[in-house]
Amino acid sequence: MHHDHTRVVNIGGLKIGGGNPIAIQSMTNTPTENVEATVEQILRLEKAGCQIIRCTVPTQEAAKALAKIKPQIHIPLVADIHFDYKMAIAAMENGADKIRINPGNIGSAEKVKAVVDVAKERNIPIRVGVNSGSLEKELVEKYNGVTAEGIVESALDKVHIIEDAGYDNLVISIKSSNVPMCIRAHEKLAKVTDYPLHIGITEAGTQWSGNIKSSVGLGILLAKGIGDTMRVSLSADPVEEIRSARAILRCLGLKSDGIEVVSCPTCGRTKIDLIGLATKVEEMVEDIPLNIKVAVMGCAVNGPGEAKEADIGIAGGIGEGLLIKKGEIVKKLPEDQLLDALKWELEHWEEQ
Repeated sequence: MHHDHTRVVNIGGLKIGGGNPIAIQSMTNTPTENVEATVEQILRLEKAGCQIIRCTVPTQEAAKALAKIKPQIHIPLVADIHFDYKMAIAAMENGADKIRINPGNIGSAEKVKAVVDVAKERNIPIRVGVNSGSLEKELVEKYNGVTAEGIVESALDKVHIIEDAGYDNLVISIKSSNVPMCIRAHEKLAKVTDYPLHIGITEAGTQWSGNIKSSVGLGILLAKGIGDTMRVSLSADPVEEIRSARAILRCLGLKSDGIEVVSCPTCGRTKIDLIGLATKVEEMVEDIPLNIKVAVMGCAVNGPGEAKEADIGIAGGIGEGLLIKKGEIVKKLPEDQLLDALKWELEHWEEQ
C-alpha cells in the first residue's frame, strides 16, 4: 500500500503520510481579506470534520489576514499561491502552516529559491500542485495531448525544482477533471515517489455530478492505497465537500467517526415516507458523536432482518413502525413517534 510507505509530513501539528489517517481538506470561498467571514466559514468546516483548510492569498492584505485568522481556528492553515513569489513569502511570515505553489509559474530559479529559503527556515511544507488544464505546451506536444504521462512528468519536474533548491519537505498534488486520466496519473506517480499525495478530482462539478465523479475517482485511488490527504471539489458550500469526503472514507473503512446511516431503496411494500424519514434521520445524527450504524427501513416485514447489521434502526409499516436493535424488535410505535424514539435512544446510547 503506497499510503503506508510515504514520507511523514507535519502540517501545523497534523501528520500526514506514513500510514497516518487520511486527512480531509477543503478551501474557503470567502475573500481571505474578510477575516470575519473567512473565520466563520472555517469554523463551520471544522464542525463538519475538515482537518486542513486552504485560503487563497492573491494580495499582501490577504497574507496579513492569515495572522488574524490563524488564532481563531483550530486546524492547519494552508496558503494558496499563484504566480507571485512575494505572496508565498508573506503568507509564511504571517503564519501559514503550508503553502501551495506551482514552481513553474512562480518565476525564475532565484524567486523559487527565495520561497524555499523561507520555508526551510521555518520548516513549512510546500505542496507542489500541477493541474492537467495548465500542462506545459512542450509536454502536450511530447505526448500528443494532455495525458497521464505528461501530468506525472510535469509534477516531477516541479518537485526537482524544489529539491534542486535544497528542500524536500513536500506534498505532491496532481489533478484532472478526467477521472480515468487522473487515476492513471496517480498510479504512475505512486510508483516513482514516496512523497505524500494530496488527491482530488478538479473541476468535478456541482454537488450532484461532482460527488459522483469524486466518489468514483477518489474511491478507486483510496482503495488502491493511494492518497494521504483528499479534497472533494464541488461547486457548492464547502461544508458539502467535507460531508462527501467523510462518506467516501467511511464506505472504504478508512474512517469510523460519526454515525453511518443506511436505508433501503424503497419498493411497492413501503407504506411510509421513507425518503423523508431517512433524510430527517441523516440530518438529526450529524452532531451526535457516536461511531455506530443506524438503519432506516421501509418495510416492517423484511426491515428487521435487513437491518441486523446495524446497531439500531427503525422500520415503517402502515401508520406504525418498529424500533430495532441488532435485528431484534424492541418496540412497536406509531409512525409519528419513530423519529423521536430513535433520537432518544441515540442521545442515551452511552448509558445503555
